[in-house]
Amino acid sequence: MTDPAHGIRPDLTLVQLTDTHIMPAGKLMHDTVDTSANLAAALDMVLASAAKVDAFLLSGDLTDNGSPESYRRLAAAVRPVAERLGAQVIPAVGNHDERSAFRAELLGTEPSTEDYNAVFDVSGLRVVVLDSSEPGKHDGHLGQAQLEWLGKVLTEPAPRGTVLVAHHPPLPSPVPTVHLLRLRDAERLGEVIEGTDTRLVITGHAHHAGAGAIGGVPVWIGPALAYGVVPVPPAGRLRGNAHAAFSRIDVFGDQVVATAVPVTPAASVYDVDEAERLTMFREVVGLW
Repeated sequence: MTDPAHGIRPDLTLVQLTDTHIMPAGKLMHDTVDTSANLAAALDMVLASAAKVDAFLLSGDLTDNGSPESYRRLAAAVRPVAERLGAQVIPAVGNHDERSAFRAELLGTEPSTEDYNAVFDVSGLRVVVLDSSEPGKHDGHLGQAQLEWLGKVLTEPAPRGTVLVAHHPPLPSPVPTVHLLRLRDAERLGEVIEGTDTRLVITGHAHHAGAGAIGGVPVWIGPALAYGVVPVPPAGRLRGNAHAAFSRIDVFGDQVVATAVPVTPAASVYDVDEAERLTMFREVVGLW
């Protein structure tokens, strides 16, 4: 039997889990959100989808207070799912993270307070992780040495191009607090990646989804798993709601597509058999 989805599945799929803000056992974020439960719900969705996931991108603020216990709780949730799917786990540092505990508990390396910058290969797609955090600050920064290192990495194109992963968005935000805490001097990053094989910059931090471009390269701001910042609140208010979401980043040939995936329960509008519906749509558009 012909697979009705033949030829329309992505070549690669990356799952971005950002701003998970995992807490110590028994603690709720803002006395409201069980961030570990949100993470578990997202991972359950991924498993239930039977999607072929090539990598999990953990793009910063992985824990809320940087405690070793919180990193262990994160790893205990993500690693078994990644192993089951045969997916890489690619972490990045955010402003709520603590570099030494991050390295010890997630990477299994010696504790260090140095920047964490790294390069991964995901079936020919180069994933470059940049540490945009600066201890003691909540806005983002990339040092000159980091930018020079990135420039050298990008000198040779990768078979499927490059995506950059950092915590802080290099874009303005309609939310004034997020705008103040974005990546500083973002144009310097744009100058480095312009004209290279960089296909997408993937960030988090804002707690709301967003998109733009820098240096001619698209930027995706992934929604947070912990909770969502409301981009259109009542006048004179700043508001956060207990809405959780993650992102899937799909590579289709020479295109990279980012999609926000809500986790918070909602009423079902339809729930139909995929094969039957795809067969019907193929007939409608004449693809058989």
